[in-house]
Amino acid sequence: MKRRIEHEPGYVLHTYPYMETSLIVEAFTRGYGRVAVLARGARRPRSAMRGVLLSFHPLRLGWSSSAELGNLISAEWSGALQPLGGRALMCGFYLNELLLRLLPRDDAHEALFDFYGEALKELSLGAAQASVLRTFEKRLLAELGYAPLLEREAGGAPIDPARRYVYEPKRGPMPSQNSSSDLSVSGQTLLDLAADEFARPETRDEARVLLRTLIGQRLHGQVLHTRTVLRELTDL
Repeated sequence: MKRRIEHEPGYVLHTYPYMETSLIVEAFTRGYGRVAVLARGARRPRSAMRGVLLSFHPLRLGWSSSAELGNLISAEWSGALQPLGGRALMCGFYLNELLLRLLPRDDAHEALFDFYGEALKELSLGAAQASVLRTFEKRLLAELGYAPLLEREAGGAPIDPARRYVYEPKRGPMPSQNSSSDLSVSGQTLLDLAADEFARPETRDEARVLLRTLIGQRLHGQVLHTRTVLRELTDL
């Protein structure tokens, strides 16, 4: 059955050229999740959509759909953010790639949509980029049903900030006498991550390795191109 959606909050995640003058737009919307729509004629010089279908800007989208690929009817600005630049821009592309690779289409995640908008706002205002990425990664895993266990051991005991743990992805943190494991993490880091507190350099380093390993399991071997670029720029 054909449906028509109007004035839906959304962001452009990525666009692909289609034919000579059109675009396929991958968008993240609040009420419908990740959707793909065809923007006919959007690449023409005089198209009203040409300067609107940009990443990292809140939009109101309208489209009609009777299949997996809908037809974009309207796109207009809905507020504005400071433009992302430099490393903040690459962080934004990283968030977009995570959503493109991990979110199924037509599966609404309203809370994650709001987290995404807040992450873009923080990046645009110059917030600590590593903290923004770790917080979003943790919330993304939770929205997908894989929230990391952070405040209790796999056996149920409270995390001891003075101990070290080996994080077993399918179980959670296990007390460890061997800190050489790839997923060795301090109890303080686990508690800091649970509280979105990243002041300690050790927390930032260990949280990065932990969350990216957990996300890597959900990617099933897919390579994130933006992560490679970020690694070359800095250890974010």
